[in-house]
Amino acid sequence: MTTGFIYSDDFLEHDTGVGHPERAERLRAVMAYLPSRPVYGRLRAYAAGAGATEWLAANHDREYLRRAERACLDGAPFVDTMDVAVCRRSFAAASLAAGATLELAEEITQKNIRNGFVLARPPGHHAERDRALGFCLFNNVAVAARYLRARHRIVKIAILDWDVHHGNGTQHSFEEDPSVLYVSAHQYPYYPGTGAHSETGVGRGRGATLNCPMAAGSGDAEYEQAFREHILPCIDAFQPEFILISAGFDAHRDDPLGQINLSAEFFGWMTTRVLELADKHCDGRVLSVLEGGYNLRALPLCVEEHLRALAGVERPPDETTAPDKP
Repeated sequence: MTTGFIYSDDFLEHDTGVGHPERAERLRAVMAYLPSRPVYGRLRAYAAGAGATEWLAANHDREYLRRAERACLDGAPFVDTMDVAVCRRSFAAASLAAGATLELAEEITQKNIRNGFVLARPPGHHAERDRALGFCLFNNVAVAARYLRARHRIVKIAILDWDVHHGNGTQHSFEEDPSVLYVSAHQYPYYPGTGAHSETGVGRGRGATLNCPMAAGSGDAEYEQAFREHILPCIDAFQPEFILISAGFDAHRDDPLGQINLSAEFFGWMTTRVLELADKHCDGRVLSVLEGGYNLRALPLCVEEHLRALAGVERPPDETTAPDKP
């Protein structure tokens, strides 16, 4: 099993300012820890190439793209909402994050790798077609889905989002499209206020959205029940040709922005279950992209567990559970 991996120091140039939870230190913490772990040697590293400027309009309004770029180049402190803090390099970094996602999507479809993970920022799943929201400028996973549809004629795509916050932007991108299944497990009620169980899609897309709202305090057992009873059967019945994961790790029990109590090890469990469905339906094709995760000690551990599952690397014999700290 070959797992592709993309990280670039250019993602650090998106400067959100002092005190902002979505900060460059998130990726620095992961990259200070990950190279020392056995799984890192099993990854096929790719350099982030060009930005995805020409593909952003497949999912985002062109006027929004012009407005976001101008705001960044002009040195505006934020785009649309104060939580989307930006600097002059933010548009380039966000475009590169989307481009890196498309790069691994291409490598997977060409069968050069089986699956992949993009360690990038800013995150994307809150970004609407015409509006920045929730730390997000461009919706990396939604742009990748558009790319796979247009470039490779992949008809049925499943998007699984396990970030602690509901991916409103991704849901709204495809809620009228029956060929893209959006599935989300998230704390509810919580930011951004969407993601009720009753939100199942619109028009022809009704039934192609599954929201699993989780109560604050939910942990591994509650999430496993949701996966076994709802999420896995739904994806299985859909029979996707490609699976995308919005891999937020802010549902970890130590994350400061949520009240969900998942262990780091459980992210590996969820990943393994997704891979089983991918092996059954789409030749193992899974592409995962970082979303949230704001505890600098927990995030590297969660990413490691996720990558272990993607790459098929067993935990070392003397390590029966995820370590408490990197």
